[in-house]
Amino acid sequence: METKAKIGIMGAAGFTGGELIRLLLNHPNITLVSLQSRSQAGKKISAVHPDLLGEIDLVFTENLESNLDIIFLCLPHGESKYVVNNQQFGTNTKIIDLSNDFRLQANASDFIYGLPELNKSKIKGAKNIANPGCFATAIQLALLPMAHAQKLNNDIHISAITGSTGAGIKGEPTVHFSWRTNNISVYKAFNHQHLGEINESLLQLQPTLSNEINFIPYRGNFTRGIIATTYTIFEGSIEYIKDLYKTFYKDQPFVFISDINIDLKQVINTNKCIIYLEKQGNKLLIISIIDNLIKGASGQAIQNMNLMMDWEETTGLHLKSIGY
Repeated sequence: METKAKIGIMGAAGFTGGELIRLLLNHPNITLVSLQSRSQAGKKISAVHPDLLGEIDLVFTENLESNLDIIFLCLPHGESKYVVNNQQFGTNTKIIDLSNDFRLQANASDFIYGLPELNKSKIKGAKNIANPGCFATAIQLALLPMAHAQKLNNDIHISAITGSTGAGIKGEPTVHFSWRTNNISVYKAFNHQHLGEINESLLQLQPTLSNEINFIPYRGNFTRGIIATTYTIFEGSIEYIKDLYKTFYKDQPFVFISDINIDLKQVINTNKCIIYLEKQGNKLLIISIIDNLIKGASGQAIQNMNLMMDWEETTGLHLKSIGY
């Protein structure tokens, strides 16, 4: 029997760390060896993630074990860069960072931007991966086919709403139930941090892109998921656009084009992105949906791991949506 890859997670007590544990427990090619959390060191995993009672016997540790094959960094923005620059890892250890620290080219060092639908060949040969942001994933997947066809020639307008888990487990008061329930709000209008990586990816495919990307993010009154509505001026037919998208994503196992309007529950608890396209006059509407914790974070990180390790891309990610 082939030896299984030894996995460690730094920041395993948070939302993305917990989601990684849940997904990796059913991955056939790995063994969870070391789950680090300074704040929860010494506690059982199920004391922090109660749904994992009976699923895992490990406890959180102050530090990671050595000689790991793959390390996932689920740390607050800014901490990953410090860890990578100051902590010794094994010569052959691969790192997948889920923070914002290495996503932009100016900060990338030897990290590859891990959007499989854009950089699959580079990911396969990478030692370190910068996992994309959740909003960035939903928005980029909505726009990549247009950029590839050099068709983003007008301003782009985006509204997207995310669940409370997008703010992290130590978020501001705006993630608390008493504030979030029956409530909705705009934040970081026009200057959200994910715009940088979105711009870089689109320019990678359409170097002449110079139009405005106007992004309004919303805090939603639900726990998980992102729905993004994007529109731009486009004079071509809806048939052309649908064919463009279906052709671009034909070999991508987690992106699907729907012929009927979509809703968020279709992707919750899956690694899918589903896209719906509609024309109204000269306006093209693109609706994209993902689970922010899976395709927008932990699931995409595992997808990247599979590519890096030359495993089947969908391994451990055959997941069921909640449906209702």
